[in-house]
This record gives sequence, C-alpha cells and structure tokens, in this order.
Amino acid sequence: MSYRKGSKVWLEEKGEGWVEAEVVEIKDHAVIVFTSQRKKVAVLPEKLLPRDTDEDLGGGHVDDMTKLTYLNEPGVLYNLKKRYALNEIYTYTGSILIAVNPFTRLPHLYNEYMMEQYKGVRLGELSPHVFAVADASYRAMVNESRSQSILVSGESGAGKTETTKLIMQYLTFVGGRAALDDRTVEQQVLEIALSYNLPCVLLQSNPLLEAFGNAKTVRNDNSSRFGKFVEIQFDASGRISGAAIRTYLLERSRVVQITDPERNFHCFYQLCASGKDAELYKLGCASSFHYLNQSKTYELDGTSNEDEYWKTKRAMDIVGISRKDQDAIFRTLAAILHLGNIEFSPGKEPDSSIIKDSTSNFHLQTAANLFMCESDLLVSTLCSRSIHTHEGIIIKALDCAAAAANRDALAKTVYARLFDWLVENINKSIGQDVDSKVQIGVLDIYGFESFKNNSFEQFCINFANEKLQQHFNEHVFKMEQEEYKSEEINWSYIEFIDNQDVLDLIEKKPMGIIALLDEACMFPKSTHETFATKMFRNFSSHPRLEKTKFSETDFTMSHYAGKVTYQTDSFLEKNRDYIVAEHCNLLSSSRCPFVSGLFTSLPEESIRSSYKFSSVASRFKQQLQALMETLNSTEPHYVRCVKPNSANRPQLFENQSVLHQLRCGGVLEAVRISLAGYPTRRTYAEFVDRFAVLVPELIVGSYDERTLTKGILEKMKLDNFQLGRTKVFLRAGQIAILDMRRAEVLDNAARHIQGRFRTFITRKEFMKTKEASISIQAYCRGCLARKLFVIRRETAAAIIVQKYVRRWLLRQSYHQARLAALLIQSYIRGFISRRYFSAIREHKAAIVIQSIWRKRKVVMLFNHYRRATVTIQCAWRQKLARRELRRLKMAANEAGALREAKNKLEKKMDDLALRLTLERRLRAASEESKVAEILKRDKIIESLSAECAAAKSAAQNEHDKNLLLQKKLDDSLREVTLLQSKKVMTAEAEKENSNLKNLVESLSMKNSVLENELNVARQSSDDTMKKLKDVEGKCNHLQQNLDKLQEKLANMENENHILRQKAFSMNNLSVASKTLSEKFSASIGLNNNEPKLIFETPTPTKYLAPLPQNLTGSRRTRLPVERHEENHEILLRCIKENLGFKEGKPVAACIIYKCLLHWRAFESERTAIFDHVIEAINDVLKGKEADGILPYWLSNTSALLCLLQKNLRSNGLFATPSRRSGGGQGLGGKIVQAIRSPSKVVGRSDGLPQVDARYPAILFKQQLTACVEKIFGQLRDNLKKEISPLLNLCIQAPKTTRGQPGKASKSPGTGAQAPSNSNWDNIVNFLDLLMDTLRDNYVPSFFIRKLITQLFSFINIQLFNSLLLRRECCTFSNGEYVKAGLSLLEKWITDVTEEVGINFFAGTSWHELNYIRQAVGFLVIHQKRKKTFEEIRQDLCPALSVRQIYRICSMYWDDKYNTLGISNEVVAAMREMVNKDTQNLVSNSFLLDDDLSIPFSTEDLSMAIPAIDYTDVDLPESLQHYTSVQFLLRQQDPEPPVQ
Repeated sequence: MSYRKGSKVWLEEKGEGWVEAEVVEIKDHAVIVFTSQRKKVAVLPEKLLPRDTDEDLGGGHVDDMTKLTYLNEPGVLYNLKKRYALNEIYTYTGSILIAVNPFTRLPHLYNEYMMEQYKGVRLGELSPHVFAVADASYRAMVNESRSQSILVSGESGAGKTETTKLIMQYLTFVGGRAALDDRTVEQQVLEIALSYNLPCVLLQSNPLLEAFGNAKTVRNDNSSRFGKFVEIQFDASGRISGAAIRTYLLERSRVVQITDPERNFHCFYQLCASGKDAELYKLGCASSFHYLNQSKTYELDGTSNEDEYWKTKRAMDIVGISRKDQDAIFRTLAAILHLGNIEFSPGKEPDSSIIKDSTSNFHLQTAANLFMCESDLLVSTLCSRSIHTHEGIIIKALDCAAAAANRDALAKTVYARLFDWLVENINKSIGQDVDSKVQIGVLDIYGFESFKNNSFEQFCINFANEKLQQHFNEHVFKMEQEEYKSEEINWSYIEFIDNQDVLDLIEKKPMGIIALLDEACMFPKSTHETFATKMFRNFSSHPRLEKTKFSETDFTMSHYAGKVTYQTDSFLEKNRDYIVAEHCNLLSSSRCPFVSGLFTSLPEESIRSSYKFSSVASRFKQQLQALMETLNSTEPHYVRCVKPNSANRPQLFENQSVLHQLRCGGVLEAVRISLAGYPTRRTYAEFVDRFAVLVPELIVGSYDERTLTKGILEKMKLDNFQLGRTKVFLRAGQIAILDMRRAEVLDNAARHIQGRFRTFITRKEFMKTKEASISIQAYCRGCLARKLFVIRRETAAAIIVQKYVRRWLLRQSYHQARLAALLIQSYIRGFISRRYFSAIREHKAAIVIQSIWRKRKVVMLFNHYRRATVTIQCAWRQKLARRELRRLKMAANEAGALREAKNKLEKKMDDLALRLTLERRLRAASEESKVAEILKRDKIIESLSAECAAAKSAAQNEHDKNLLLQKKLDDSLREVTLLQSKKVMTAEAEKENSNLKNLVESLSMKNSVLENELNVARQSSDDTMKKLKDVEGKCNHLQQNLDKLQEKLANMENENHILRQKAFSMNNLSVASKTLSEKFSASIGLNNNEPKLIFETPTPTKYLAPLPQNLTGSRRTRLPVERHEENHEILLRCIKENLGFKEGKPVAACIIYKCLLHWRAFESERTAIFDHVIEAINDVLKGKEADGILPYWLSNTSALLCLLQKNLRSNGLFATPSRRSGGGQGLGGKIVQAIRSPSKVVGRSDGLPQVDARYPAILFKQQLTACVEKIFGQLRDNLKKEISPLLNLCIQAPKTTRGQPGKASKSPGTGAQAPSNSNWDNIVNFLDLLMDTLRDNYVPSFFIRKLITQLFSFINIQLFNSLLLRRECCTFSNGEYVKAGLSLLEKWITDVTEEVGINFFAGTSWHELNYIRQAVGFLVIHQKRKKTFEEIRQDLCPALSVRQIYRICSMYWDDKYNTLGISNEVVAAMREMVNKDTQNLVSNSFLLDDDLSIPFSTEDLSMAIPAIDYTDVDLPESLQHYTSVQFLLRQQDPEPPVQ
C-alpha cells in the first residue's frame, strides 16, 4: 500500500505494541513517520498499518469492531483502550462480546432496571452489554426451540467468574418464577451454583465450590483450578426447571505441590483458621503442614480465612449436606494435611522404608484416626505394595521416594474423590429436569496459558483452548457466511483458517502426543527423556512442533495464540493416575460411612494388579470431546474476558498484555477471518456520507444511495467489492485507496478555501488602512476648528462672569435685610400663639371632668335597676321549673324499667372501659419504670467498670516502676547510701501497689454485686411481662364481652325506637322526646360541649314530613334491608350497559347512588349489596373490551366516590382512610359509634341529604377508592404500552430525514427544522385522540392532569434512557431531530392550555420533560470543546447528574459537522468524580426509573372533584320496566324518601 505525506498510520513498537504516527516524508522505499512519542522513525511501508483520519471526530471509538474503518490489530487494541478509559468495558466484534475487567465497582450497569432495558431487545440495538448476549441466547432458545451455549473465556483474573455470574443472574431474571417446591428453581440454582456467588435470599456470599476448587495463583487470588459447565434447563414456557454442573480437569497436583507465592486450595487454609474445629482435628497454623508451607503465602489481602470457613459451612447447609457429612468432609481434609507431614526413612531391608520419627508417627496416627481406619494397615499401604500372581500375593517394599510418591498419590486421590462427591451432591440438590428439551449452557473455563515454565496442566489447558478455538473459528466463519448470504453476495471462494493440524498433532491416534504419553506411562522404566526422544523422532518434520536449543526434553508448539515452550519433566508423573488397590481397600474398610462411600470395592480384574494405569490426558480428552459434542448441538455465543493490567488496578491499560490476550482469546483470529473476506462493510448511507465528495457530479441527479455507491466505486476504478442488499463490502486495502483519494479532494478544497480566505483577509486590511487615513485627515481639520472656537468662547465667558458677579453682590445685601425682618415677625407671632393655646387647654380639661361625673351617676342607677330585675326573673323561673319537673316525672314513669336496664348496661360498659384503661396505664408505667431502672443500673456498671479499668492501669504503671527500681538496685551495689534510700522507696511503692490491688478487688466485687442486681431486675422485668400478657388476655375477654353488648344494644335501640313512636301520639311529645334524648346521651357519656348538629335526635316533624301517604313510619323503620338486596339485578344492568352521560354527569353512577340511598343500604349494619356492586365492576374491567371502557368507568367510579364522600357522614369515628396511610378502628370504637350514631338523615345547606353511614358503607367507600386507583393505574399502563412503539421510532432520526449526501448543510446558527417524517406527528395524534376520549367520557380534569403528567414523565424516561443506551442516538443530527419533536409536544401543550384558558389539563407536563430537553439541548449546542464543567453542570444540564452528563459526553459524536466534543480535561474531571461517587451512592444507575405509584390520595379526590347534583338525572328507558326503581319515576321531589 502506498502512503502520502500527512497520512495517519500505526507503527509497531515493542513496549506499547502499536503507537500512533503520521507520515512526514517519503524517501525511496522507506517512509519517515513522526510518532506520538515525539520521535522520527524510518520504516518500510509493509511495517505500517493505515489509521482512520476521522477517528477523533466520531467520538474516537465504536461499540462494534466491525464498524472500524480499518479492521486491524492496532485499531482493535486502541478502540478497546479508548472505551476502557470511559468505563465502557463491553465491546462487540460482530456477535462476540469483549469484556474488559474494570477492577472497580460499576453497580449502575447491573441493576434490575438495566436488565429490564435489555429484555427482548435485538443484539446490537443498545450499547454492548453481557445482558444483551444472555438475552440473545434466551430469545434464540425460546423462538427456535434449540439449546444455546455461552462460552466465557479469558486468562486468570480477567473476570470470567463475575461475567458468568451476571449471565446466570440475567437468565434467572427472564426465566425465573417457576416453582417446584417452596423455593423457586432459580433460587435453587443460585443457591447451589455456589461457585458464582450469585445474590439470592438464602445465600449471600462465599460459594462452596470456590473453597474446594479455587486457589491463589501468580495472576489471581481466586483462580478457578477447574473448568465448569453449568447447564440451566428450561421448560416449554421458557421457565427455569432444573440445572446441572459439570467440572473438568481439577488440578489435583496442587494438593501436594505448590510454588511460591501461590497457595493450595482455599479450604485447607479455612480449616486451619477455624479455631475450635481445627483443634478438634489436631490442626495448627497452616505453616506447620508440608502441603501448605511450600509457599510462604498463607493469607489473602482483604480476606479472613476464619470468616470464609463459616461461610463455607453455611453454604453446605444450604446445599443440604448434613452436619454429619460436613464433619466427615473436614475430617478428610485434615487427614490429607496430616498425611502430607508423614516422612519416611530407609528401613533395615534394602529398598524399604519406615516411618521416620515420632512426629511423623503422630501425624500417621492422627490421619488413621481421622480416616477411621487401622494405623498398621495405613503404614503397610504407604510403605509397600502387593502383587497378585497365580501362586499368590507378593508383598514388595517401597523405598523412601516411592513411599512419598505413594503418599502423595493417596492424598490426590482422596481429594479428587471428595471434590467429585461435592459436585454430585450439588447436582442432586439442584434437581435436573429430565423432561427438559432445551437448555442454556454457560461455560466458564480457563483461558490460554503461556508462562515461563509450562507443565502438563498448561498443555491440557491449551489443548482445550485449541478445541474451543476451532469451534470458535467455525462459528465466526459461519456468521460471516450468513451475513454474506443475507446480503446476497458471492462468498464461495473465501478461504477458511483452520487449526486442525495442531489438534491432530496432540490427539490423533496412534501417533499423537497424548497417545505417545500414554504409551510411555504404561512402561515403568520410561522417563521423560525417552518420551521426548520418541516424540521428536515421530514429529521431526511437523511445522507446529520445534525442539528447543538448550534442552533435550523441552519442546515448543505453535498454537493459534503463539508459541509455547513446555517442560516435560513432570509430564509422566502428572499423567499417571493409578488406581491403587491398596488405597481403595484401605479407605473402603473405613468405619466412617462417608469415607468408605468415596471408595467402592474394585472389580475382580482390578484386584489382580495393585496398580492399574489410568491416563489423565486421555480422560480429559474424552471429557473435552463430550463437551464439544454438547457445544456442537447448541447455538454458541461468545464472551471474551480481558484483563487490562497485571496490577489489578482500575484505569490502567497495558497494551502488550491486552494484545496477548486478544491473540489468546481468538479475537484477532476472528479479525483475520474477516480480513480473508470483506473486512470493510458500510451501509450505503454511511458510504455515501463519507465518499460522496469524490463524485459531486452524481449528487446533482436524483440517484438512490446504492447507485451512488456503485458510481463512486466505478469512478475510482475499484474491482474488489460487492454490493449487497443494504451494505457495500470491500476487500482489505480498498478503503485505504478511497480514503487517500478523499484526502486529496479535501486537501484541494482546503487549499481553495485558504486562497479565498487569504484574499478576504488582505482586502479587509486594505479597507482598514483606507478608513484610518480618512479618519486622520478629519481629525486634523477638527483640531484647527476647535482652536478658533476656544478663543471666541473665552471672550464671551469673561463678559458673562462680570455680569454674574455684580448680580451676586446686590443679592447678598438684599437677603441680609429680609432675614432681619422675618426674625422680628416670628418672635411676635410665637408669643401670641402660646397664650391662645393655654386658654384652650384649660377649657377642655373642665369638660372632661364634667363628663366623667355624669357617667358615674348613670351607671349607679342602672346597676340598681338590674339587680331588681334579676331577682324577679329568678323567682318566676323557679316556679316554671317546678311545674316542668312534675310533668317530666309523670312522663318518665312510663319508661322507667327500660331506663333502668339501659343504665345498668351502660354502667357495666363504663366500668369495663375504665378497667381496660387502668390496665394499660399500669402496664405502660411499669414498663417505663423498669426501663429507667435498667438504664440507671447500666450507667452505674459502666462508671464502675471505668473506675476498675483506671485502677488496673494505675497498678500496671506501679508495677513497671517497680521493675525499673529493681534494675537500678542491681546497678548501684557499690553505693550503700543510695541502696538504702531506694529500698525505702521500693517498700513504699509495694505498699501502694498492694493498696491499689485491694482497691481493684473491691471494685470487682462491687461490679459482680451490680451484675447480680441487674440479673434480678431482668427477672422481675420478665415477670412483669408475663403479668402484662395475662392482662392482655383479660382485655381480649373484655373485647368478647363488648361484642355481646353490641347485639344487646342493637335490640334495645329497636325497642327504644318503638317507644318513641308511641310517644309521638301523646300531647306535648316533642318536649318529652327531647328530654329523653338528652338523658340518654348523658347516660352514655357524651360531651355536652359537642355541637348539637351532629348528635341531637331529630324531632318528629323532621322524620314525618317527607313520608309517603301509603307507608307509616313504624312500618318503614322495621323494613329489613335484606329485602332490597334481592334487587341488585337492576344495579348489574346499570354496570353492564353503557348508560352514557347527561349534562356531563355519569348516569350509571347517579342511578346506583339513588337506588342505594332509597333502599337505605348505607344505614344497614349488614348487607351484601356493596360486594355485588364491586364484583360487577371488576367483572366488567376483566372483559375483552375492558381497555376501551376504562375512561368511562374512571368517570363513573370517581363520580360515585364523590357522591359518597360528599353525602355520607361517619360522625368523626369512621373517616375514609387514605390509600397512603394505615391504621384502623378498634371494636370498642365501633360499639361507641353504633351507640352514638343512630340511623338518621340531617339536612345540609346545599339542599342534598347527608346520611349517617354504617360500617358496610364505609367499607364500600374504601373498596371504591381502591377501584378508582386500579382503573387509573390500568389506564395509565395501557397508554404507556401503546406509546412505547411510537417512542422507539422517535428516538433516532430516520435516514430519510437527513440532508442529501454531499450537499452543503445549513449553517450552525440556524435552528432545528421540523421532522420530515410522521413519527412525532403520530405522538401528537395519539395525545389528541387521548384527550378527545377523556373529554367524551367526561373524565374529571383532575384525573386528566395527573394522567397527562405521568404520560409525559414516561416519555421523558423512555427517550432519555434510550439516548444513554444507544450511541447512534447521541449525535448532533439526532439531537436536532429529537429537539424538533419536543417542540411539537410543547406546541401541543400550548394548544391545550389555550383551549381551556389556563394550564389546567397539561399541568406540569412540560416540566416533566426536563431531562430529555436538557440532554438534547446539550447535544445541539456548538463549540462544546470550549465549555467548562461548571457551565455544563449549572447552565446547560442542571437537572442531570454528573454520571449522566459523563455518559452523554463519552457517547457523543458529531455526525453532521465533524466537530470535536467535550475537551479531554472536562471528561477526565467528570470521570474522576464518577469514580469517587461510586463508593458513596446507594444507586449508581445513570438511567431514570419509571414511577408506578398512584399520584393522588383520597383527600386529593375529595378536594379536587366538584360536587355532583344527582337529582336531575332521569332513569333510562331500558330500566323503566323494573318494579324496584318505579320510585324514581314517581318522584317529583329529587330528595329520596327518608324517615
């Protein structure tokens, strides 16, 4: 490829991998480039790779590698680096997801709301995320009924386990909620798949398999030393129905051999730090065991082994492992540790061994006791082996080295069997679904490994990765073919890159490396030298295998990720997995069922040989083959995890390390596959937007984008391209030719613009010079004229000054004479005024004295007359009162018996209430006194403890002084005088020390006494609590008595009503009835100060006046409400039929209310008619056409609720509770309500009757309130579902709205144009239709305002979240498009406001769009690079958080003017603030949450909805034939008949 001066390129560099450079000169065959490190380098053109010239204009990065202009290694690397700097850790490469470990918490990416956003969304539509891959696999499984697999790979520490956890978390989210028992299956999966530490209800942290299968390595503190394949099984409906875990290649050799600074498996260290449990198994610190002290690392930073131990035990409880089995597991682990401390020494016989010393013998005895087997049998098993022959059994002794190897083999075998048992038990606890036909498998397996020293484990791991890479290559090649096929282009000649030759080298029989290794292991005398020699002899000419220069046994293999050198020293030992019969016999004879269960008896043919060979490599090959068969039967999805640095630090990106991982992960292999075909793919619109400048003559015509693309390529004389249905496909290197030609065109245009600009600048300078010359000439002429003018002005000024001086002298003399005259006049006038004022004041004082004396005489006369009048009135009233008392006594004698019974019951009830109150007060007082006493004693104990501690510290200080004195005494033996004085001082100190010790002992005794007193106080408190419980039982008994009294009072009330009816026929009955009511109220304890309007009994005229002629009062009173409940059929007709509206009033609600009022249902103590009404409304709302009638029923139910709130009264004891507040009324309150509120109707000022409601009516009002809220919420949710598809079309500008490619765009200063498509018009039409529907159904304006406000809030949330999740939406042109759409919504709000005169329906709808308005306003402003963080935060986006602004800045790119975004300094400052706030915020999500609450309460309804006059609503003709409602036809007066 040829380069020109100014071309941007990539230069390979050893330290950084690749660096940015620019071509500055071309000499012969060399190219001189200037690097970003400020160096000039001469290189060959073949060593350079092209770089996109416009990469900084589009945001600097892409979310899909296939969108890169140049798909090459440095382009992939630096795209990841730029995204990682912005905390964008996920990137696509086609359908492959690359996840870079951030090494910091990013909780905003993984909450439930984020999972909801990716649910059901096509892959690639939103920003890259692991949830998108999981959702794609789940949707493919559901839609195609085919099993899926997700392969997560990467090196240790890259975040594979965390990614797998997130995948399972998402699959649980979309496929959960299918219960098999008390726990849901997904909870079981999460509880049992402990290796992923998923958040669940019963298990919070520290998985089980991590403890037994993970260990610290050089690169990771918690590295999985085995492969895991989790199968999540689903039923036909897509719900999780079961799961299973498979494990591969546990690193058994780690049990007996580790290197510094690595560690053994976590469980060993946890057990050693378990405290008492460790003592139970005779364990000490980890450093005292051979299997653990080979490395000096025993602790992990930030992790407590003891805490992890208890969490592991808790995990075992959740799995279902019994305590007995748990004890056996830990005894087995302890036995392995003791087994490793057994050492051997040579025996008496040659090639024999014995236990070395007493320490080894102690560990032997301990291991035997823990295994529960015979110690002698254990010794013989370790120090000898038996050979079965036809003549008999031959016992062969083992030397020390063989015995140690035998010991280690036993330890590895026991641990491997233990791990297999754990996995099997976990799978049993999960429960597999045998009927499941589809599943999603999540593979978490080790990545490609290449260390300084690579052994057998690395060979197997890399073999597995070669297998997976072949599968990966086939998948990538298949995806390439599918894309070519979908675009209908020819792809038959594309070459496929394969690594089958490496796999044949490793596994092919009979001459593969594994076959040679197995053959060598079967011969006892084979060594790694013979194995290496045979391998080199058989594969001497193989291109993938090389022999190292400095070793005869090491070999180098060329893998897909690079060359790896293996050391064969331990290949044979690690590949041998002998089934030792002595080991099996020893442990199968154990008295522990758990240990014996791990080792079942061997078959007959195995017993004949003590050692039966089993190849680890062959077994791993079989497991790998089974895994590949499983993967081949599923649709694969790939997640490649990358570790950005080896220091595990955030925001640190090491290029060389990442490059190596990209090669090992196969990402660059996928790039090479893409390069083999058509690596550059552009949609026609993108291609034309970029290269239309090459053919300006074609843009004039009305060509489509495909024709323009073809014309551009033909004019450039390019052949290596193909045109698909929606994209153009270019071979490697073709885009560089186009870019070079485009750069030439742009350079020529730039030179032309520069020439014109220079002409403009020169002309501007000339015009400035000309204007300056004219200005100087004018200035000179002005100076001459001004000099002449000054002379003339000075002459005129002198004359004026003389005139004003003369005038001033004359004026001064005049003012002196005038002031003297005024002073004399003022003194004379003051004297006269003061004399006149004194006379007026004396006259007014005399008048006041006279008025006070006259007033006193009148008051004395009035008081005399008033006392006489009061005396006469008292005498007359006394006479009338005696007469009235005689009359009342006569009337009271008729109902004496009734009153006596009522008085007794009332007294009993008052006594019970008083006792209950006293018991409660006593209980509260006792509790308060006990609490105060306990607090007081606690304070005393604390003070004494402090004194005790102070005394102890003083004693310790004195003790230290004694030691110092003793030392001085030894040093000064020569000075006798000093010795005597020091002895005296020592004696005094000892005396003081003894006094202090006595003081400490006394304080300790006081402390114990106070503790005893505290215990006594607590016991007394417990006794008091028991007494209070007894009192509570008595209260319940009293409550039952009150229930019985309620029934009795109801019967007495009926009898009282009959007595009143009889009293109505007597003379002067009104006065007697009033007196009886007052006495009845006083007897039950009513407050006399309460208003009479609420509690007085209506007079007979109030009841009898509105009665019909054919119904007497007594018959109406005794008429039961149950008789009217049979007429609920008329109410069902009102509910099922659409009765419409009359003058804006819902007919159905008014008819229902009038019927219930006429039937006196509100005054009934027991009725079922309200339940029928609520059930009928719910049935209608559950129908097929429920969505269409929601506005109608919102209007009716709210009107009926308004009638109940306005016309029902509960006497203050039953207020309709708000939906936002709790609390209820006790049974005692209900009884008092029943007594105090007799059934009555009281008139109101508006002419409508107000009814005293009973409990069923109050309950009906609460149910109706819930029904209104339900209808409102259902209507709101339906509107959101309908508007969501419209919003999805409105968030991104369609391609048809963009300007013609290559034409000049409008200037930056012009405003946004209106959208050229109908997407936003559809939103406006939807809102117009909604308003028309609500108005046609006369929905109250209060509900309309709330509904529109919540709908606009939903629009704001959906548009804003989509903007933050889709990078293609964060563009300049898209911001203009959305801004124009928002202007349509603003116009709609204005139109609605003007239509009704005030902002009544829209409410605060426009303010609900604050987030999207500010975000879009930020997208469309110019010169963003000059904006500071304070300007953005305070002026442009005050409502947005820093995290949201940072998200927009990191995703923004200018697709219209190709200008730069926010400056790097501002972005870095925001990133620092975001990282700092991540640790403090409870929720770190940058997305907005949808508000699903009901935005009003019952009190809001009662205040906002106006009163309804139901009296003028006529009965519909369809209901007039019912006899139950004939009263509505006969009524002339709208008020219902009441008594």
